[in-house]
Amino acid sequence: MSDLQDRSNLKWYEGISSYQWLVLLIASLGWVFDVFEGQVFVASMNDAMPQLLDVSSMTMDAEAKAAIASWNNWALASFLLGGAFGGILFGMLSDKIGRSKTMIVTILFYSVFTCVTALASEPWHMVALRFLVAMGVGGEWAVASALVAEVMPKRSRPVMGSIFHASSVFGTLMAVAVGYFIISAQVLGENTWRLGFVIGVIPALLTVFIRWKMKEPEQWVQAKEREHADAKQATGSLKDLFCNRYLRGTLVGTTLATIGLTTFWGCHIYGKNTLKRRAESSVIAAAGLNEIDWSTATDEQKKAREEALNSGKSEIKREEMTGMFLVMVFGGGLGLVLFGSISNMIGRKGAFIFYHLGGFIAAVVLFYVLGPGDYSRTTLLIFLPVFGFLTLGMHAGYAVYFPELFPTRLRGTGTGFCFNAGRIGSAIAIAASAGLEWTPSQSSQYMVPLFAVGIVITLLAKETRGEELPD
Repeated sequence: MSDLQDRSNLKWYEGISSYQWLVLLIASLGWVFDVFEGQVFVASMNDAMPQLLDVSSMTMDAEAKAAIASWNNWALASFLLGGAFGGILFGMLSDKIGRSKTMIVTILFYSVFTCVTALASEPWHMVALRFLVAMGVGGEWAVASALVAEVMPKRSRPVMGSIFHASSVFGTLMAVAVGYFIISAQVLGENTWRLGFVIGVIPALLTVFIRWKMKEPEQWVQAKEREHADAKQATGSLKDLFCNRYLRGTLVGTTLATIGLTTFWGCHIYGKNTLKRRAESSVIAAAGLNEIDWSTATDEQKKAREEALNSGKSEIKREEMTGMFLVMVFGGGLGLVLFGSISNMIGRKGAFIFYHLGGFIAAVVLFYVLGPGDYSRTTLLIFLPVFGFLTLGMHAGYAVYFPELFPTRLRGTGTGFCFNAGRIGSAIAIAASAGLEWTPSQSSQYMVPLFAVGIVITLLAKETRGEELPD
């Protein structure tokens, strides 16, 4: 797109070529499946891990719950570390060999290993495979976000970047659908959760289309030409991210991503459990068991609880998936897609502050007031989308803001490093919660203050609204 068009009064969607729309579609589809591969574990972890640990409803005591929560946290931490490693590795590779070629590799990576996860038989299998899946997931985002930023004109870039990242809600929606319609139906009994991972091989078909239709962005081609003419213009140089010129952006971007990813896995995803816990309490109350102290319960009482929870298993799963839809798809999706427009009005920094402040307030209300309280289902149905909007929306800012911090020769490397190095810090936090055997309620409560830290970090950031992408 020419500078003349950028200087005109065209709206963000006007004058966009069919190829530019195609790039957005392909990048978004890759990200949709990318997110599905991550969220299908969230949708199934309350079914998969108990089976892998050989825990039934009857043996579900406090020790068993702690073990399940601990292994789930280890799996989440492994996913974050794998994403960090893969994101940095494939981000550098995309600067060296090209965006489209690297995207093919990342999609094949996460598709194949997600499918293999269906064969897991031990908890550590899940942890190891989550790492490998995440390598492809982290790499695909780094490549696709750089690609969208480079292909779109300046006036369209923030909104297109937000649309790209917001497409993640369709991946979450797919995971919700698997949980709601397949896992809850128990079509293969306790092994039903495995079907969701088998579906994960489908994105591999997208690579054929990418190979057929995609070409490298002109900016990347020019960067390679400059590299051949001047060795100091090397593409994909990790050490260059820490030179004086780019250090501020690298540190701010990495810290923002660390906060966002830690609060996502430690707070945001547990919003869905609010309806799940309410449904479990309702089922137990309906069976006349709500007054029992389960720490001293008899075997007969535990058996009665197991029978009650088993009879209400489909209802409980549907409520959990309803919560996941409201938080991660409906509310979260709106928060993501509107980041670009909000950042155009009040700046990138203003948008980050808006979401972090709102996320802090919403998380306090949900995890300290509504969650522990005896509030109506209607109240929760109304508030969960608000919580999702405010705690997830800043993630679209990573796709909008990070590519604006680095020149073309470092864009994949820098974008991939900031977003995925952020996974390392968040993995440490999640691993710590696993080691301390925090329950989901404890994790979500203890990590709420991080939203406030995000406001402070944003104040140190560089404002890039209205600027051209650096060459």
